[in-house]
Amino acid sequence: MRRTVTFVLPVVLLAGCLGQTQDTNQQRNADAKDVTLTIVANAVVGGKNQRGANWLNTWVIPKFTEAQKAKGVNMTVKFEQNGAGDEDYKTKIALDFKTGGGGDIVEIDGIWLGELAQAGQIKPLDDVVGKQAVDAWDGWQQIPDAVQGLGEFEGKRYGVPQGTDGRVLYFNKKLFAQAGLPADWQPRSWDDVLAAGEKLKTLPGVSPIQLNAGTAMGEATTMQGVLPALVGTGTPVYENGKWQTGGVKDVLGLYQRIYRDGLGDPVLQQEAKGRDRSFQLFAENKIGILLEGDYFWRSVVNPKTGVAKMADRDTAVGWAKIPARKPGGGVGRQDFVSMSGGGVRVINPNTKYPKQAWEFMQFLNSAAAVKESLAGIAQITQRKDVNAEVLKGDPMLTFVSEQVLPITRYRPGLADYPKVSAALQQATADIVAGRSPDDAAKAYRDALVKAVGEGNVA
Repeated sequence: MRRTVTFVLPVVLLAGCLGQTQDTNQQRNADAKDVTLTIVANAVVGGKNQRGANWLNTWVIPKFTEAQKAKGVNMTVKFEQNGAGDEDYKTKIALDFKTGGGGDIVEIDGIWLGELAQAGQIKPLDDVVGKQAVDAWDGWQQIPDAVQGLGEFEGKRYGVPQGTDGRVLYFNKKLFAQAGLPADWQPRSWDDVLAAGEKLKTLPGVSPIQLNAGTAMGEATTMQGVLPALVGTGTPVYENGKWQTGGVKDVLGLYQRIYRDGLGDPVLQQEAKGRDRSFQLFAENKIGILLEGDYFWRSVVNPKTGVAKMADRDTAVGWAKIPARKPGGGVGRQDFVSMSGGGVRVINPNTKYPKQAWEFMQFLNSAAAVKESLAGIAQITQRKDVNAEVLKGDPMLTFVSEQVLPITRYRPGLADYPKVSAALQQATADIVAGRSPDDAAKAYRDALVKAVGEGNVA
């Protein structure tokens, strides 16, 4: 009995000490009147991501310091600019976190979140700032739950999304009319998509469906091909701490039906610049259906600034939600699915000013700040209220904001993801080359086990 008491007491005391330490950290310098914060971003005035850099320099910092001055706080905000490649930037901020340095607020790619969290280099906002303060922010009500997922890992909030996007099926209304298909097309299953492809197949010189495949397109194959199809089977690529293989054979079967039955161009998937070529072919009315993100609408077929301009984009291009394999068959028993990406801002757990850093984070993600960050450009943001205002003149982007973002999913932000993505790309390349879904799925599983270990594969 004595041993039990002797053992339990220190544990209870230690737990109490840990809680007190965390609370103390959250309140560190809470009443400081002279505060210096640093925000780190991969952006440079006059260079990489210059719109964001200009916004921080000329609007955010002056406005925030002015607001703090009105509260009696002498606030200094420094902007640490970077113009490095994404991997070099990631290495830099990871080292900063690891060594106890770095900025107070750091912008990261959402795909890095889980990896940094697992390494203990970033911590949940509740731990850094305090749950009560985090929950009290009214901005959460303007960010759809699915979009909040970009800043979450294992059910905990680590940051606030900076913005996001969504993937849809684009279709050429002129080709649809020629094939006897409706201008308001909305497929409800993979079979519906394939049936439309069969009708488009009757048009000379037209490739009915473009679903990115192969290794040459890299991550575009995964994000604009495999992953949207995979969540349509009801199985995400990563779940419950393991990389999933269920659903992969069904996805590869879809690829086989497209590229074996003449519904897609297998040669295009193997070209070094096949994705760019697919953009041009769509603009030239030679591709009927194409799966892409809202970037395609904004920057590819944009009549004025696009890389593959379509003068009649607004009347010739239609869009539809991506259907699950069958109704109700998507993740969460959804009828429709999508995938998204985007950036996240996190608070450095080493910050000397957690309270003030959280105030700055809220300011960065306020409606006024988010709207100003767009610089007059119609683009989807993380906030519903801002989207409702800035996208009202663009029906396509409004469609993504209102109907796609609430159902979207994100890539798992884990260190092994790039290896998994490469294996998925190879599996689709195998299908395009004529391999069966059974053989390609088995080869994928073997590659997955080699990449992440048998114990990490479901």
